[in-house]
Amino acid sequence: MPKPLTDQEKRKQISVRGLAGVENVSDLKTNFNRHLHFTLVKDRNVATKRDYYFALANTVRDHLVGRWIRTQQHYYEKDPKKIVNGWQVEEADDWLRYGNPWEKARPEYMRPVHFYGRVEHTPEGVKWVDTQVVLALPYDTPVPGYRNNVVNTMRLWSAKAPCDFNLKDFNVGGYIQAVLDRNLAENISRVLYPNDNFFEGKELRLKQEYFVVAATLQDIVRRFKSSKFGSTEVVRVDLSTLPDKVAIQLNDTHPALAIPELMRILLDTEHQTWEKAWDIVTRTCAYTNHTVLPEALERWPIDLFQNLLPRHLEIIFEINRRHLERIANLYPGDHDRLRRMSLVEEGDQKKINMAHLCIVGSHAVNGVARIHSDIIKATLFKDFYEVDPHKFQNKTNGITPRRWLVMCNPGLAEVIAERIGEDYIRDLGQLKNLLEFVDDDSLIRDIAKVKQENKLKFSAYLEEHYKVKINPNSMFDVQVKRIHEYKRQLLNCLHIITLYNRIKKEPNKNWTPRTIMIGGKAAPGYHTAKLIIRLITAVGDIVNHDEVVGDRLKVIFLENYKVTLAEKIIPASDLSEQISTAGTEASGTGNMKFMLNGALTIGTMDGANVEMAEEAGEENLFIFGMRVDDVDAMDKNGYDAMEYYNRIPELKLAMDQIAGGYFSPDQHDLFKDIVNMLLHHDRFKVFADYEAYIKCQDKVSALYKNPKEWTKMVIHNIAGCGKFSSDRTISQYAREIWGMEPSLERIPAPDDPRQ
Repeated sequence: MPKPLTDQEKRKQISVRGLAGVENVSDLKTNFNRHLHFTLVKDRNVATKRDYYFALANTVRDHLVGRWIRTQQHYYEKDPKKIVNGWQVEEADDWLRYGNPWEKARPEYMRPVHFYGRVEHTPEGVKWVDTQVVLALPYDTPVPGYRNNVVNTMRLWSAKAPCDFNLKDFNVGGYIQAVLDRNLAENISRVLYPNDNFFEGKELRLKQEYFVVAATLQDIVRRFKSSKFGSTEVVRVDLSTLPDKVAIQLNDTHPALAIPELMRILLDTEHQTWEKAWDIVTRTCAYTNHTVLPEALERWPIDLFQNLLPRHLEIIFEINRRHLERIANLYPGDHDRLRRMSLVEEGDQKKINMAHLCIVGSHAVNGVARIHSDIIKATLFKDFYEVDPHKFQNKTNGITPRRWLVMCNPGLAEVIAERIGEDYIRDLGQLKNLLEFVDDDSLIRDIAKVKQENKLKFSAYLEEHYKVKINPNSMFDVQVKRIHEYKRQLLNCLHIITLYNRIKKEPNKNWTPRTIMIGGKAAPGYHTAKLIIRLITAVGDIVNHDEVVGDRLKVIFLENYKVTLAEKIIPASDLSEQISTAGTEASGTGNMKFMLNGALTIGTMDGANVEMAEEAGEENLFIFGMRVDDVDAMDKNGYDAMEYYNRIPELKLAMDQIAGGYFSPDQHDLFKDIVNMLLHHDRFKVFADYEAYIKCQDKVSALYKNPKEWTKMVIHNIAGCGKFSSDRTISQYAREIWGMEPSLERIPAPDDPRQ
């Protein structure tokens, strides 16, 4: 009989099957060596880790290329829709310095993108003239499906100056200026403004948004016209069928310019009537909102638009005129409603409200968690919902179990597969079958064992990279996400200080040991967020070097938080902090990743936490604090932070320590801005939830001392994760917004004789 496989060998086998499909390890090694020798011209004596990575990437790419080409051939035959689409110090990430083996440049599909200029209205039509042209060079990256031979395409764009860019300057000796102008043009894709929850109206950002939109839409129309569905036998293609084959999902307001740009193409290039063009645009476009924070919603100044995109401003004005005419007919004399619903906001500086443009120009509008979708209907977009309730939907976010379980946590994936089989990887809803084993001692033991193994690995990683030694038997209490006031890392910080003071006061008490890890990035210009990071690191410096506290409490700020670090920390986490003020988090997906990987959630009833509590049972999460209605009531009645400060001794002590320089002995007033904000103008009401949060954390500490009951709660959470698969999310978008049925068809492999 063959020797039984060890647990480690089983996990490797799953990983290899996922990577290689029907190929075996020997073939992979042969192809790897072939690329190392003949593609990179290296041998093992001189090859670097980067060379090995490129050799492996090319090996895997070989496996995908045939399926990639076959997928495009299949799409051409079937013609389905395409889916479009201490202090923090910033350092440039030159990620393309050595090239990218996964992408393929497509210079044959380069498209011109226009900026500036002026608009001429002529008898032959509208012309946008005297523009500055930047070329958009496409790069294609294969996106493989899971065991179905499908390889879709992600197309990204790079800005290139044309060869004749400002050549007239060169001809008269202005060589240096010509070169500088070329660099300026290519800056469009050189640096991307970070995705944060604060809108900053910079011209470069508007250029970036339009550049990607213009290049993509030109490409969409080109492909449609050259497809079987668009006729190549007549000069003029019937574009009225475009929405039957193309779906454009506006992911927040950043691509909102797709609406006026598609109108411009249809009106000025394809010579459609306004009515026909508008019908095509609204049936093609749909809008997903991702935030209710007013400072995050894009509002572009009209003078900036007029200078950079004069034709688009004309089109937006006409969209707005027709839109307001409709509203005036529906609500005669309601001038305040017209003002609220206008695409053009009046004031000292007139601005275009891009969210309003997205709603008016789309056939569907959705939030990304049920509570979020309800909030935008009741508050943010209430007027629009009253006019067009049929447009508004919900699409709760999801995560892919292939990356966020099978790949990053193979031990847990194998434990689950041993009980319910591997089909859950395609159908995450099958995780509910784990409930049959919730009292099974062997499952409880195996899940606890995997968690401890992950914690030991991450402890070793921290010791190597952060030079800090932590107690792997402590509770790993983790909050990793964008640093922002509404996500309330400050509430977490106050809990750390409270725990620290309690341990100092009663050092002989049987405390539940905790390692509290906070990670994330602040937007470069967000002073308060950067100061929050500085406070966390300052508190950590004091706590971590206090001999009385020892290893019962450690505080780590995880630098440079990104996906690769998330893949290490999430499987090792015991407690997931999802503590935003109720009504401010649209959804969250980190909360789902932690839940799937066996971390328990302490959180408010906000974003997807609400649905997570429904799926796993609210008793299996640590829910605390105000609900949305409580926050609304407090907004109406007034929030007095000083009342909490004066009433709660532990809170007052923590704030006095921050304000008095306890955590910043070399600069006592370092955190005065945070103290002032929390005491006098805190929009996110940290103190209002402090008491409930501390009490809830006490429950967490008590339960952690009972490993069996803790792990049973973990099993309930894993079993309740089925809803939060991106497979379900995308299927709902497809059926309910894009008007198509998701295909479960498996495309034959290129070497399949049955094709």
